[in-house]
Amino acid sequence: MLNIRRNAENGKALFALEGRLDTVTAPDLEQALKETLEGVTELTLDMEKLEYISSAGLRVLLAAQKKMNKQGKMKLIRVGETILEIFEVTGFNEILTVE
Repeated sequence: MLNIRRNAENGKALFALEGRLDTVTAPDLEQALKETLEGVTELTLDMEKLEYISSAGLRVLLAAQKKMNKQGKMKLIRVGETILEIFEVTGFNEILTVE
């Protein structure tokens, strides 16, 4: 299960993710991003409460990064050790901005 809290105003969007980002929940995040990213120049994903990410979740992050490269910037904040390890193993820490 994935809980997505989002807040968007003045060209900035914040998504707080809680739970598991996997093949079942990735489409939910993909849809939420699609609905929100129009006109957004700064996207922040708060991953403090994200417990797990699968390749499907990584794919959604990559698509969001590609979109944001065209219209602004994207960063991931408060990334836990487990998720950070997955980013490092997959090389996503080289693609994504992790703070």
